[in-house]
Amino acid sequence: MTTVAPDNGKTTDHTVGESQSSVILKRFVRNKTAMVSLVLLLFIFVFSVSAIGLGPIPGWWKYDYVTPSAPFEGGRPTLSLIPGPGFGLGEHPFGQNRIGVDYFAMTMRGVQNSFLVIILLAGVATVLGTVVGALAGYYRGWVDAILMRITDVFIVIPAIVVGAVIGRMTGGLGVQWLAITLGLVTWMGIARLVRAEFLSLREREFVEAARVAGASDMRIIFKHILPNAIGVVIVAASLIAAAAILLETALSFLGYGIRAPESSLGLLVSQNQSAFATRPWLFWFPAAFIVMPALMINFVGDGLRDAFDPRQKRFSVRRTKELPESAERRQ
Repeated sequence: MTTVAPDNGKTTDHTVGESQSSVILKRFVRNKTAMVSLVLLLFIFVFSVSAIGLGPIPGWWKYDYVTPSAPFEGGRPTLSLIPGPGFGLGEHPFGQNRIGVDYFAMTMRGVQNSFLVIILLAGVATVLGTVVGALAGYYRGWVDAILMRITDVFIVIPAIVVGAVIGRMTGGLGVQWLAITLGLVTWMGIARLVRAEFLSLREREFVEAARVAGASDMRIIFKHILPNAIGVVIVAASLIAAAAILLETALSFLGYGIRAPESSLGLLVSQNQSAFATRPWLFWFPAAFIVMPALMINFVGDGLRDAFDPRQKRFSVRRTKELPESAERRQ
């Protein structure tokens, strides 16, 4: 450890030889908003899995998301967060739908499907967009022209229209196929970003050194250039993940996404839209679990962007006011 003395007279410890990944991780951890959002995201996913189970994993909740039961208190929510004798989830914390199915189990299943769509859609789009952008930016010329024209063709078609067509064809095949096929048509933005980064990085000295050493094009692309562009890829992937939950919700609401007997947050809102005036809780809970993950993923993406590029400082009124005062003190 070495100690340096800045202008303010305080001593700060810096680790000699600290890797770039550890520096980025420390920057991200110091971002309280991003860390809280990441913890809440993980909590929501783990809570949904533990509540109703997933595959062979059993859940602790006694109701499932397809079997109706006798109406309880008119189907109203029994969730109580006020300390006292009634504190807790109750018999049906989110109430019941019009045929008596437990709405808590349906919402938790919708949350699971939303996370599955986020992971698969963002994963497929990130891999495909990174490969296309990397090849276009590295080879340039006719390879770049062909790949970018294909990208332009996909990018001018509204995503909701393409998603509706794909959802109509694959919605009945399961959540996995819907997410994968949507990922195949949402990679264009990340491809453009990666291409721009590769156009800049391919002219650097370390790339020329790798060519002189006899490295193949694929090795240069994926072993030398891509690690230096990974920040752009990760941030773009977080933006795609945030858009994924909104796209799936919109398609399911319109009837082109996940279909019954499966559960989706958008599908829950669509199925109960006629009961908005009389049973509004059928909208509150799905809407909350649509908005919260989307916001949290965006906050995590902002934290990743700041961690990978510390030059992008957030505007602070307090810091702006302190600058003239500190300048006067130095004088």
